Amino acid sequence: MNKKIRTEAVEHLFQAILTLENTEECFHFFEDLCTVNELLSLSQRFEVACMLRRRDTYLKIAEKTGASTATISRVNRSLNYGDDGYALVFARMGLTEPEEEA
Repeated sequence: MNKKIRTEAVEHLFQAILTLENTEECFHFFEDLCTVNELLSLSQRFEVACMLRRRDTYLKIAEKTGASTATISRVNRSLNYGDDGYALVFARMGLTEPEEEA
């Protein structure tokens, strides 16, 4: 993990997030915590990650999500060279790897 984000304040935030028990509680907390644009940006990145994982094209992802190619590339870099946070969440959500093409 990036040492720059491993701060006491970030850890405190993550501990707070871990207390949330359902999506309704998440809506309440994140609406208070984030601006609408921040929350939409986070959700866009996660949708981009899901679509990249399904091996959708950048064009299709950009059209569906409105994400820039720079954002798509950044998410793709995290999927391929990041700290496996996306992989952990995908596994816990029961999202399987797409089948390899023959």
